[in-house]
Order: sequence, then structure tokens, then C-alpha cells
Amino acid sequence: MPRTALLDPDVARAMSALSAAAKKGLGDPGLAELVVIRASQLNRCAFCLDMHLALAREHGVSQKQLDLVSVWEEAGDVFDGRERAALALTEAVTVLTGGTSPTESGGGFVPDAVYEEAARHFDGVRLAHLVALITAINNWNRVMVSRRIPPGGHRP
Repeated sequence: MPRTALLDPDVARAMSALSAAAKKGLGDPGLAELVVIRASQLNRCAFCLDMHLALAREHGVSQKQLDLVSVWEEAGDVFDGRERAALALTEAVTVLTGGTSPTESGGGFVPDAVYEEAARHFDGVRLAHLVALITAINNWNRVMVSRRIPPGGHRP
């Protein structure tokens, strides 16, 4: 079977439903696109990056933010505190190497400070949707990268 074969339709529908619910619950389509762009950069998913850059433009995300999202920590006031908290959480959940458990060191957990900063900017429901969105795009990235799906050809 070629690596570019599509997912089982039931799996694809379930993954799409999670993505849609998480984006809707987050309530900010531009921020949602920044989050999925950053995760897709970290996961080196050209297909998802191509698709979500286009969607971000449709949702009014500035070209300056799109140009600097990969270096958001160094971008000064290009990103506000809420966006910075969401991007930090995106990186922590995507990479899972920066935190420690109470009993072990060496990483594998989202650092408390990153989670707490996100919780300052998002109420409990929106924070849950943000984590779900990060989880959903990581799933999509892994599917598309493992199957070597090239950029382009996406349909809204």
C-alpha cells in the first residue's frame, strides 16, 4: 500500500471532528491557526504547514506574525501575552521534553510554569480546547509526515 493512501474514513472523520470542536471551543480562529502552524513547524509537517498558513491568512493573521511564529519568543511585541502563552504551551505539549515530574528529572512533562501561564490567559474550558487543538494537530502531523503527504492539494 502506498504511503500516500488516505486514512480510514471513520478515523479521518473522528480526527476532523476533534480538530473542529477544539478550534470552535477556543473561539479565536487566528490564534488557533498560529498554534497549529507552530506545532506543524516543530513536527516538520509540510502539508499541514502549507494548509494552515493559507487558513491563517484567511482568518486575518498578519504576515509579520506568520513570518515570525517560528521565533515567537524573540519577536518582542509581535505576539501578545495570550498568544505567547498559547505558543509556549504548544511547544511544551508537542515536544514533551521540558518539564519534570515531582519524583523524576529528565523531562517528559509540560512544565508547571508554562501550563500556569496558559491558565492565566484561558479559562478552564478554553484551556481544555487549546490542549485538545494541540493534541489534534500533533495527531494530524504524525499521520501526514509518516505517510509523506506533500504540501498542496488540501481541501477546506
